Amino acid sequence: MRRRDFLAGASVAGLSAPGLVSAAVFGANERLDIGVIGVGGRGAGDLAAVSGENIVALCDVDSDRLAVAAKKHPKAVTYADYRRMLDRSDLDAVVVATPDHHHAVATMRALRRGLHVYCEKPLTHTVHEARMLAREAAKRKVATQMGTQNHQHPGYLRLVELLQSDAVGPIREAHIITDRPGRFWAQGVSLPKERPATPSSLSWDLWLGPAESRAYHSAFVPFRWRGWWDFGCGAIGDMAIHLMDPAFWGLDLGGHGGTVRVSSMGPRPHVHSGPTWMITKFEFGQRGERPPVDVFWYEGVAQPPASVAAELPMNGSLFIGDKGRIACAHGKSPQLLPEETFRDFEPPKPFLPESPGHHRQWIDAAKTGSATGSHFGYAGPFTEIVLLGNVAYRVGETIEYDSKKLKVTNNRVANDLLGKEYRKGWGLTE
Repeated sequence: MRRRDFLAGASVAGLSAPGLVSAAVFGANERLDIGVIGVGGRGAGDLAAVSGENIVALCDVDSDRLAVAAKKHPKAVTYADYRRMLDRSDLDAVVVATPDHHHAVATMRALRRGLHVYCEKPLTHTVHEARMLAREAAKRKVATQMGTQNHQHPGYLRLVELLQSDAVGPIREAHIITDRPGRFWAQGVSLPKERPATPSSLSWDLWLGPAESRAYHSAFVPFRWRGWWDFGCGAIGDMAIHLMDPAFWGLDLGGHGGTVRVSSMGPRPHVHSGPTWMITKFEFGQRGERPPVDVFWYEGVAQPPASVAAELPMNGSLFIGDKGRIACAHGKSPQLLPEETFRDFEPPKPFLPESPGHHRQWIDAAKTGSATGSHFGYAGPFTEIVLLGNVAYRVGETIEYDSKKLKVTNNRVANDLLGKEYRKGWGLTE
């Protein structure tokens, strides 16, 4: 399917529901023409998941990784610079699987060309970028999806249904924990002083992209970029996007335009790198009939209170309500506690639709106008909230975030950290 054909058949009417797109009439055997940006690591998985469509373009700054992907898709044109790839006129859709600091830049360029976009998590590198992408996606009426593959895992669907049904009464607290960083990458470290040679396969300047220019080092690539402020969003950006997802969805924590208070504690903030551990508290006010709720995030070696730790699964969540608690490990089914209280509990009849698969859902949306679960209208506000944890940590104070104004109202430095500067040629408006 060619983009011009999609646009010719698309309605200009407003969307009837978040995540729905205007769709062209699509034949049963027609396929999307897809370009993939980032084909190693997580990108390799994304590429495999959409390979039933027409893969017409592949982009990666590492020529070795690009060659591996191109061997599987010999008809695809290859690129090192996604800006050049996005100049093509024959794309229908794009998958963005780059390091975090490229997400918004690549995605915004794709959206402004009217392309459907699947972008890996976290949606953006900064709070400001998340708002900009959500606005642009709504304007373009295209199919979007953030890469939270467990968003519609059956266990998470059942958890959200329990939360929305007040199975344990109104939720007053939620506790969420991960053992990252440390296991997969380092944080709390200084910039390396060595100047090793750049691998011949790597286009280092393109890898830097919007980030400030600096010498190559293996401390940054291929995966350890997550722990550096200039490239990644730390453990909270990596895992809270997964683990906080049921809380954000089930407790209706986004889109109300109120003030959210956020405080984070941990080791003394490092100028270049994220913390070795962090505890963050998000305070949400009344939401309709739902009472105020505090959401606690623990990462690294951070430990929750003893009263919580016994029931909080590692890389999982615990919800505390007036009548009981719900525990759920990542990608597993929820458990109501105490067990003896809920032994005869009858769960609500499932009312959230099962997913055909995260990538399949996005492809179907691009073809038919159906909904996606992690569309940017949902993923944008969610990413905003998550990344506020890093902002509060870096300033060392409780911040008050006015989501309607996209502004921290009580700390100028924190307000500045909602966005970032871009190298020439790599801005959101270029």
